[in-house]
Amino acid sequence: MDRTVSTTIVILVILLAFAGMYFGWRARQRRQSSLPRPAAVPADAGNELFAADVFYVATTVAGEPLNRIAVAGLGFRARASVAVLERGLVLSLDGEPDAFIPASALRGVERATWTIDRVVETGGLVLIAWTLGTVDVDSYLRVAEPADPTPLIDAVSNLHRASTIHGSEKQ
Repeated sequence: MDRTVSTTIVILVILLAFAGMYFGWRARQRRQSSLPRPAAVPADAGNELFAADVFYVATTVAGEPLNRIAVAGLGFRARASVAVLERGLVLSLDGEPDAFIPASALRGVERATWTIDRVVETGGLVLIAWTLGTVDVDSYLRVAEPADPTPLIDAVSNLHRASTIHGSEKQ
């Protein structure tokens, strides 16, 4: 085989791989098209209890850390900031509208070590479990500043605990 044929075959394989990735991503977006966008930040979200700069890693279907949510502005990694307010969380991803996670949608918070395409030291990711529409999802964040994720975890835990207590009082 001469060099031209080899080069052509390699280029075709690469183009085929890119086409497969493109059509796979589009199919994922179609399957998830029923998911709503996260809520906009309400005017009465309350005072800021904690804020941090983070790296947004991914949002996945709950319990399926390899099943990325590809719609609603949650499909790609980004630099971000997270703010814990009295009535919920604000996730500000670069290039996307701010996403508000109401305290009532929170299901929990914990440390994680890996998701989709990111593996870090043990407990280096913060997993925020919440409900988007009717689907339980997990969002993974890596705290940049301050480097210790404990204050963020504590703030989200306190918010979740408070909303659970207030939610059960209303029933």
